[in-house]
Amino acid sequence: MTQLQTLIGFHAVSAALKGAAGDIEWLRVLANSRNKRLHEIEARATGAGIRVTKATPAELDQLAGRQRHQGVIAGFRGTNVAPEGQLDAILDAVTGPPLVLVLDGVQDPHNLGACLRTAEAAGVHLVILCKDRSAGITPVVRRAASGAAETLPVIQATNLARTLRALKQRGVWLAGTSDAATDALYATDLSGPLALVMGSEGSGLRRLTAEICDYLVGIPMAGQVESLNVSVATGVCLYEINRQRRARA
Repeated sequence: MTQLQTLIGFHAVSAALKGAAGDIEWLRVLANSRNKRLHEIEARATGAGIRVTKATPAELDQLAGRQRHQGVIAGFRGTNVAPEGQLDAILDAVTGPPLVLVLDGVQDPHNLGACLRTAEAAGVHLVILCKDRSAGITPVVRRAASGAAETLPVIQATNLARTLRALKQRGVWLAGTSDAATDALYATDLSGPLALVMGSEGSGLRRLTAEICDYLVGIPMAGQVESLNVSVATGVCLYEINRQRRARA
């Protein structure tokens, strides 16, 4: 049975109600609130058959820990997070050339949440994380993702190298990012079935991950800063991929 996680705040709960209402087990909303957004969330939850309970500020504070709950918290099963064995099923459901984001050890939950948010906005079909070398899909990550973590398919791979090789067997090219890459992002054809592979904060891609990639690309830097934050770099790369796909459509 999938363990429940808490969704905290307007964005996370609203996104789950919109795209994964069946995964919400319960909802707690602030009693006697006059907030219009809270009333809308409560009405949508009730319409979806979700058990809604009124709660005091103290009860919500206890559930949320140190996070700002905005008067609403939900219990969420998170069935969009799957083991690597679900890779084929997820890719089989994709229409057109798949776009996959692979995060090789992103450990800061705010960076991971930002990467998920950008991935969802850029039309990524699947995000793959390392199970043991990455931040998990925690409430902090969900909040930073602003709703993307509730609907975007995520695989937590126990063996990332094996999962990358499985992608290649499916005809998906692997484009890793590296500060030492000789090929520039904007001069590389990224329009086909693709997995963008991003490294961890500080150390970048692990050696084996980089070796499995079909090619490595770098983001040209015009200033004195040597590298970008991983979530910013992810956004730059994903939208260049989108630009190329639109240009070739």
